[in-house]
Amino acid sequence: MSRDDAPKRSRRYWRWLRDLGLVLLVVFGVHLYQTRDTVGGPAPPLAGTDIHGQRQDLASLRGEPVLVHFWATWCPICALEQDSIEAIAADWPVLSVALEDTGSEELRAFMAREGLSFPVLRDVDGGFASRFGVRGVPTSFVVDGTGRIRFTTVGYTTGPGLRLRLWLAAR
Repeated sequence: MSRDDAPKRSRRYWRWLRDLGLVLLVVFGVHLYQTRDTVGGPAPPLAGTDIHGQRQDLASLRGEPVLVHFWATWCPICALEQDSIEAIAADWPVLSVALEDTGSEELRAFMAREGLSFPVLRDVDGGFASRFGVRGVPTSFVVDGTGRIRFTTVGYTTGPGLRLRLWLAAR
């Protein structure tokens, strides 16, 4: 290795580090833009009867972190996430909200066809989405055991990413 190789390699690493920093800055900026209208702090009330006639209430789930997941049956990104949400529901409380005017019967059929069993509230009039500031789906909130929103994501999120956020909210 010649002495001329060391400066070239050093410049290459600095360019790589600069490019990585720019990518992270863009990703963070997009995240801020997507979550600009969502609420923070104490979670708004979220209660109702799910598609199976069971009473669901976010306030009754206090004490441990909860994943509040807004989605729609017509959303292709939501379809990519649904298996992750189902797996998370086996280990953490999940309360999902379907954003559409699809009836309970159609939602039950969809859930059965897809092999999903997490609780689903229907947001017929958009009130739940409005209170949480949801403008697009999927949108997920991690609410800690005291009822405060700790993390918000809009768009596709991996199962491990959601699990990490739930774990951090438990700390």
